[in-house]
Amino acid sequence: MHLEFRHLRSIKAIHENGSLARAADQLHITQSALSHQIKGLEDQTGVELFIRRSKPMKLSAAGMRLLRLAEQVLPQVEAAAAEFAALRDGKSGRMHIAIECHACFEWLFPVLEGFRKNWADVDVDIRPGLAFDALPALMREDVDLVVSSDPEDLPGVVFVELFDYAPVFVASAQHPLAAKDHVDAEDFRGQTLITYPVERSRLDVFSQLLIPAKVEPAAIRQVELTAVILLLVASNRGISVLPDWVVREVKYSSDYVTRPLTAEGLTRRLYAAVREDDLEKGYVQELIRLARVEARRLQAA
Repeated sequence: MHLEFRHLRSIKAIHENGSLARAADQLHITQSALSHQIKGLEDQTGVELFIRRSKPMKLSAAGMRLLRLAEQVLPQVEAAAAEFAALRDGKSGRMHIAIECHACFEWLFPVLEGFRKNWADVDVDIRPGLAFDALPALMREDVDLVVSSDPEDLPGVVFVELFDYAPVFVASAQHPLAAKDHVDAEDFRGQTLITYPVERSRLDVFSQLLIPAKVEPAAIRQVELTAVILLLVASNRGISVLPDWVVREVKYSSDYVTRPLTAEGLTRRLYAAVREDDLEKGYVQELIRLARVEARRLQAA
């Protein structure tokens, strides 16, 4: 038997309306076309689907079987069609984010909190890109957006500018370097540097300052949480370098000092790397917009 969705819709419409005429109006076809469709279906099955002598028209036992099938299948078809329409219109989808910046968690969470309110149908997840190669994962479609400060020339990938930030030196107010207006690479010799537990190439203090100057701190202490880094710095257990949005509050505390790196200061830029085909999706554009807004808010605080 060749059964189509239109057959199930017709069976359901006739059952609900009780006549061919009203069902045809609901389905936006002529009564003769609907009658011909039902006759063809009955010829296929070899049984009558309706008791035509009854008013209103009633389903036969065979017709009731098809009605149960229609009530089971049609809602699933309609739900799938709605999902496809939402995907086409950019109202739903998947946004799995990888972060190559450890401190970005604190900046990104408020962004996602605002994002979910208007894009509840988008599946959001965060994966720390420090644990795997985030950009190759983006190209494989394992993730959908990568927050990175190191743009690359990759086929099918676009790096969208998010915002600029300054890596900032942080020390206890009692530390000898607190007396300086700025710190240079040489100031890190003999110091305990407290960092996030990531490879050096992904830390601004190394990639932008210490490695080019061939300077090695006396010791490196790796700490997972920003709050713990700041606690250790306040206790004069070491010094650190953090993004300016992280130290926006401690710069007003008498326990800390914050200083520029070098006399000119260092500036870095964060990017959102996305697949070129996804860039125009509404929820991708909205996440990028919210990320920029939150960054301006934090840096102005």
